[in-house]
Amino acid sequence: MLIEARNLPRHVGIIMDGNGRWAALRGEPRKAGHREGSHAVRRVVRVARRLGVEALTLYAFSFQNWDRPADEVSALMELLVEYLVGEREEILGNGIRLEAVGDLDRLPPLVRTALDELRRLSADNRGMVLTLALSYGGREEIARAARVLAEKAVRGEIEPAAIDADMVAAHLPSLRFGEPDLIVRTGGEKRISNFLLYGAAYAELYFTDRLWPDFTEEDLFAAIASYQKRERRFGLVVPERREPAKVSRRSA
Repeated sequence: MLIEARNLPRHVGIIMDGNGRWAALRGEPRKAGHREGSHAVRRVVRVARRLGVEALTLYAFSFQNWDRPADEVSALMELLVEYLVGEREEILGNGIRLEAVGDLDRLPPLVRTALDELRRLSADNRGMVLTLALSYGGREEIARAARVLAEKAVRGEIEPAAIDADMVAAHLPSLRFGEPDLIVRTGGEKRISNFLLYGAAYAELYFTDRLWPDFTEEDLFAAIASYQKRERRFGLVVPERREPAKVSRRSA
């Protein structure tokens, strides 16, 4: 699969879906699917960094995922710690800056410790920004921003009439590194499941049946190739391309 080096999406978001189904197809526990999915994370981060993608946001654990069985949540938290510890050298060695968005206060102390340490150590890196969406929900993020703006208005710090789309966006941590240009969802479902709702307004969407643990470099290339074939208008009208006049043999 060939892609253009000049027309890469600056910010890519990925909804990593299909771990559980991957495990079920093999008669294995869901934890096995999540573990295999962590290997896919490593593959994709490496490829995105190599390509020159500036920002990569991975939907690692949603706000709604807390309602899953306790043993599955516990397994996911353990794998997250393993990833943060095991990938530390690669992240730091490749100039990647690690960030996180979501209700991080709900994360277990062991996860927060590993997460905060790697965020601190990588804070000065100027390569790709890797953001993990943890305990994250797009609606919840927007509601939190609305509360902050309302509190500022009550204190007289801002005029309610001054609140516009740009001001709301400035209060959304998920947009700290720009709106996503491309959102990829694996696993065959065709919805964005509360991911980057505000920023996704003009994102290009790409859906694949590939289960996340099976997602490869070629799959990412396919998603980017699809993106590069699209014309991004952002609500504007782009002048139609005129085809060169064709001359028939008779008129010639």
